[in-house]
Parts: sequence; C-alpha cells; structure tokens
Amino acid sequence: MLRFILACLFIFSFGLPSSSARPAPYALRISCGARKNVRTPPTYAIWFKDIAYTGGIPANATSPSYITPPLKTLRYFPISEGPNNCYNIVRVPKGHYSVRIFFGVVDQPNFDKEPLFDISIEGTHISSLKSGWSSEDDQVFAEARMFLMGGTATICFHSTGHGDPAILSIEISQVDEKAYNFGQGWSQGVILRTATRLTCGTGKPRFDEDYRGDHWGGDRFWNPRRSFGKGADSPRSTENTIKKASVSPNFYPEALYQSALVSTDDQPDLTYSLDVEPNRKYSVWLHFAEIDATITAEGKRVFDVVINGDTFFEDVDIIKMSGDRYAALVLNATVTVSGKTLTVVLQPKAGGRAIINAIEVFEIITAEFKTLRDEVGALQKMKKALALPSRFGWNGDPCVPPQHPWSGADCQLDKNTSRWFIDGLDLDNQGLKGFLPNDISKLKHLQSINLSQNSIQGGIPASLGSVTSLEVLDLSYNSFNGSIPETLGEITSLRILNLNGNSLSGKVPAAVGGRLLHRASFNFTDNAGLCGIPGLPACGPHLSSGAKIGIAFGVSLALLLIVACAMIWWKRRQNILRAQQIAARGAPYAKKRTHVSHDIQMSRHGNNNNHGQARTAVENGPSLLS
Repeated sequence: MLRFILACLFIFSFGLPSSSARPAPYALRISCGARKNVRTPPTYAIWFKDIAYTGGIPANATSPSYITPPLKTLRYFPISEGPNNCYNIVRVPKGHYSVRIFFGVVDQPNFDKEPLFDISIEGTHISSLKSGWSSEDDQVFAEARMFLMGGTATICFHSTGHGDPAILSIEISQVDEKAYNFGQGWSQGVILRTATRLTCGTGKPRFDEDYRGDHWGGDRFWNPRRSFGKGADSPRSTENTIKKASVSPNFYPEALYQSALVSTDDQPDLTYSLDVEPNRKYSVWLHFAEIDATITAEGKRVFDVVINGDTFFEDVDIIKMSGDRYAALVLNATVTVSGKTLTVVLQPKAGGRAIINAIEVFEIITAEFKTLRDEVGALQKMKKALALPSRFGWNGDPCVPPQHPWSGADCQLDKNTSRWFIDGLDLDNQGLKGFLPNDISKLKHLQSINLSQNSIQGGIPASLGSVTSLEVLDLSYNSFNGSIPETLGEITSLRILNLNGNSLSGKVPAAVGGRLLHRASFNFTDNAGLCGIPGLPACGPHLSSGAKIGIAFGVSLALLLIVACAMIWWKRRQNILRAQQIAARGAPYAKKRTHVSHDIQMSRHGNNNNHGQARTAVENGPSLLS
C-alpha cells in the first residue's frame, strides 16, 4: 500500500513517462575499406563495415594524427576510376546534420604520403586539402553542418592531380534543427564549414564524446590551445560546475568552460588570428565563463570584442550577461572578410584583463543548386548504355560543384527554376560502344550533341525529335543502322546534322530533307542504303510498311511451298529407287523360269508337227460326238 501511495505521488509530481520523449539522434559511422563492423576505444563507438557505398579500392591505412579514429583500413580512388568518386548513403532521415570525413594515407610503398584533393557534400564544395594537412590535427578531417532533405547523403572526392584521394572514415550525426542559427541569412540552404574550433587553456584535444556531451550537440572536436602567443596570456581552470552550458540548441559540454586563457598585465589585449579564404563570410562563436577566482562580481571584468578592426560587442561583462559566476555565455557574430586573415581581439575596459574559454569559426557557404533529377538519371542510363569508360568518373552531380563538372557534359544554370541543366554533350572519339538510349530525350535543354567517331550501334532514337532546343547533332562515323527518324525533321532549331559514315538505310524523310531549304547543313554520305535527296541514289518505288510486310510474307510462303514440293519429290524418288532395287535383286530367278517355260513350249510344238496330219484329219472329219 505504501509503494502504491509513493508511486501515485511520483506520478502526480513528475507526470507519466512521455511516449513522445525525444529519441536519440540518427548517427552513422563508416570505417572505409572495412569488411566487418569495428568498435574503437575509448568510447567503443561502432563503425560500420564499408559495403556497397562506392567504388575505389580498400587498403591498409596509416593514421596521420593521433586524433584520427584508430581504424586500420581506408578506401582510395585511383585516377583511372575518374576524377570524381562518391559515397552514396541512402535512407538518411531528413534533418540537420554534422558530416565529418577523416583522411588517411595508404600503407603501401610508392604511395603519396599526403594526397591533395577536394571534398564536396551534396554537390557543394566544402574543403580543399592543402600541403601540410597531415601534420595539423584540425586539418586531418573536413566537417560541415548542413540540412539533408533528400533522404540521401552524397559525399564526393575530386582529384586535383596530386595523389589519389584516400578516406579513412565518414561520420553523419544528426544535430538540433536550430543548431548554430546565426540569425539573418541562416536557412536550410546554408552550410557551415568548420574552419576552426578551439578549447582554450588546456593541452588536451577532446571530442564531445570525451566530454560526455549531449548527442544532439554532435561529436565536435575541440583543438587545444595553451596560449595565443608567448607571454600573451596564462591558463585558468576550475572543477566547479558550469551552469547553462548544455542548453538547446547547441548543447555545449560543461567541461568546455572549465578552462580558459586570461590576458596579462603586460599584454592586456587577448588576440587570436586565423588564416581564411578571402571574400567570404564567417560565423564566429565566442564562449565565456567567469572561472577566475579573482573576479567575484559584476563590473570587475569588462571588455570589447573587436573582429578585423570592427567592434562587434561593447562592454562585455560575463557575470552580468550570464547571470552568475561559473555560468556559460555565448556570443555570435557574422563577419565578411576581404583579406586572408580573421583576427579576434578582446580589449579590456575594466579589470585590466580579458578572458576566453573557447572559439568556433565557420565559413558560411550557400548550398549549390543541384542538377535536374531527370537529367541526372538520363545521363546515368547513357553512361551504362554507351559503356562509358571509367576514366570519365561520372559520379555525383554532373554540374556541381562547378569546379568539378563531369567531363564531356556542359552545364547551364536556369535562373527561373534555380536548377542546373545539361546543354551540351561532347563525347567524340572516346571509344564509346553500345547504343544510344531513348532516355537522351530527357535532356530537354540540349543544344549540341557530338558523339562522332565512336562505335555506337543500333538505331537513332526517334525520341530525339522532342529535344526542340537541339541545334547541332553529330553522330558521324559510328555504326548506326536502320532508317533516319522522321521526328528529326520536327526540330526547327536544327542547323547541323552529320550522319555520315554509318550504316543507315531507306529514304531520307521529306521533313528532314526540307530543312536544307532553311540553310541547314546536313551530311548523309557514306551510308550505302540511304536515298532520296540530291547527292544520294534515287529511291525505287516507294512501298508502304504494309506492302513491305505483305511482300515479305508472300516470299516466305513461296519458299515454304518450294521446300514442301522438293521434299515430296525426293520422297517419291526414294520410293521408286527402292522398288527398282528390290526388282533387281529378284531378276536371275525370273530369267531362269522364263527359259524353262520356253523349252516346254518348244517341245510341245515338236510333237504337234509329228502328229499334224492326224490332228488335221480329226479336226476336218465329222465329229464323233455329234
């Protein structure tokens, strides 16, 4: 009874357990090149085996940094497989994510120990590896926060001619929907690329997992900084509890605020500088907590925050703004950088010294518009149908990132739909085989197609007639057969049509030939079976398709009758020959019997001669019987 009362009091005080409690965030960790799942210390997180995501070659790995996950394999992409290679990860729930890629080095002789390449996510370029990356802890990975709304995550690696891209691991971690909302300009179409993330006043690199941080904050890496410069500052630390740290939507770990750097009396300004890309926007997040035992009340430490010469925050009083000592305060600013350096300066106004606990800097990137889905699908089917060589590397998005479009495909941006489309295919003399699929008609913005000097077979798709924007079609010197589709005459914009050097046959459609009157340039030569326009042989009597079918049927029937008659004649001939053979086998006996009969007859004729007279008398005399 007492337990029942206590249970009722608990329910009354705290409510029933909520079935709508927030579930754990989606997380996927891939150990690239691995053939089985792996768990790694110290957190023993599971890394899933690398199966069916991409091409490339698995190999043993060398980790460039001690912060790299302790994984033994990687996957690298030789240039022979093309300049663009991608991981395509499906069934990713829609949401806001932190995506991180760790790089590795192939553990084999004669491999580049520091390959340089570009990385893109969902068609947006997020990072370029620079020489020396393997010796900098916060450069052995690329990280970005972005919305994934299509149910997939496509992560691509683009060769730049400096070694083969080698990937150690990929992490996709869901974070709060409003994480790092920097205000005006923040939206689902914005990506935050991590430029740097520092924890100040400590020498230990840590991830949120090491801090036992909330999973909805993401497993961020905090690069330690013991000092910003010799004699410029000194570290501080505390074991006191920090209030207001792990708060939605960013959920920072409490331990992040338990260390800090404080400026000195000799150098009261606290200065941090970072090399950045010029003419870009950056989101700067500054973390504070008053953990200095000498600062006990409001007004004891006040400073300004100046970024690249502009004052963004005046009279910052941590205790006043956070509400207490040992309480977290986060300030955010959006900065447009014209040069190559971003510099943050904390300038004291009261108390003589400045303090800072952590710094985050993100490059603000507008997500690229992707290519129309139908056009991507059509190109993928063409890739298969034409047996496109692997060196082309048609993977990912054909048009974005704009720095790495597909070889042989020309792109344009449609400002009305904010989508990229394909307006040209230039694949002449590339060793293409197979056939041209009907799906080419889905590339409705094509203005030029050049597939000349290949070994493409089959017919010319009639569906090409629906590509009304087509101006140039060059299919010369292939192995196309069949007739020229009449639909090509419906393309009023067509001004160059080269079909020479194929195995086409039949009459050139009148609508196609009529385009010559509109100053179009056509070439039909070297097609033995074509006829019907000046420069080609004259065509014979024109037969309809039904007539052609009737003639073919009649010829086939006649052939069947001839074959049937020949078989009957042959069978009768065999029967006659068989009868003659039987007769020949019985001939000696028949001849002997004939001779015997003849002798008997001759004997009888002799007897008749001897008694002839008597016989005559008898015959001539009166009958004895009358």
